[in-house]
Amino acid sequence: MATATAALADTHATGTRHDIDALAAPLLRSEALGSSFIEGLQASNRRLALAAHEPVASDSTARAVLGNVRAMEHAVALGVPDRTFTLDDLLAIHHTLLTGTSEQRFAGLIRQDQNWIGGRGLNPADATFIPPPEDRVTALLDDLVVFVNRNDLPAVAQAAIVHAQFETIHPFGDGNGRAGRALIHVILRRRDVAPAFVPPVSVVLATNARLYVAGLVDYRNGQVDSWVATFADALTAAAQATTRLWQLIDAHLASLLDRAGSPRADSVARSIILGLPAQPVVSADTAATRYQVTPTAARAALNRLEAAGVLIPTRIGRRRDREWINDELFQLLDAFEHNLGHADPGPPATAAR
Repeated sequence: MATATAALADTHATGTRHDIDALAAPLLRSEALGSSFIEGLQASNRRLALAAHEPVASDSTARAVLGNVRAMEHAVALGVPDRTFTLDDLLAIHHTLLTGTSEQRFAGLIRQDQNWIGGRGLNPADATFIPPPEDRVTALLDDLVVFVNRNDLPAVAQAAIVHAQFETIHPFGDGNGRAGRALIHVILRRRDVAPAFVPPVSVVLATNARLYVAGLVDYRNGQVDSWVATFADALTAAAQATTRLWQLIDAHLASLLDRAGSPRADSVARSIILGLPAQPVVSADTAATRYQVTPTAARAALNRLEAAGVLIPTRIGRRRDREWINDELFQLLDAFEHNLGHADPGPPATAAR
């Protein structure tokens, strides 16, 4: 736990030398993609970014992952030091997660029937795990919320236990795994050990889904130390990965600036390049709003960056209203997540949805 806490501190010290918004955005998207991957919902960074920019063009998987991004954002916003976390906050995170998805009927609603994980689906006779009966769920969640608001134990242990206890309660009809991983970030933010951005711990947990699920089983069997150690190792790896990712992004942005002819410090073109991690899909209107210039000036800068080979137009939108991306940035992020989880992605079907 001490190693994980120190790794988070080191990563945040590195992050303060950068644009925090530009650093936080790709990390949060990676976290949401990793959390969704554990549930068998797989999307690329490019697909996710285009869906976020143009929701009408998104498919059901992209909408589900976007819901995960919004739920993570909501969890991070709720994780304010000294703020009391409530059951309504938890329900709001879950509601945000499933709104606009095919599972919206479950959004923010505590289950009213028995559920289970694994098995044939018709009954729990051969299930791998059977959560508590529905008439105990609300009381168990009230108890969990009290634990969330404690400040008298190590934050890493608290985050590990809150997550495992939530998954054990399994209070919703769907979205339990993703909502439970969002709770990790409520704790890390609330306890001020990850105050500025989200480490992609779900990407690390997705590295070996078997180990992750085994850790949750250890917790349910009373082996709390074993699960906390597994979680602390994952958090350490996530923090270290965060530093490596930003080094990769730094190098890539430097190469794009060079390719663009080293635009001057106050230019729209330079701002667009440095803002790509936070705003990976750019139109004239979004650039004009973000960088406080006219749409004409923004479009001229985007056209120059396209001519320099920095940006490419997407297929979405008419020519005048089209969007631009840097596909290499998406490839960098996808490769990073793949390499981080390449050892053994595990069987996502066994994880708790």
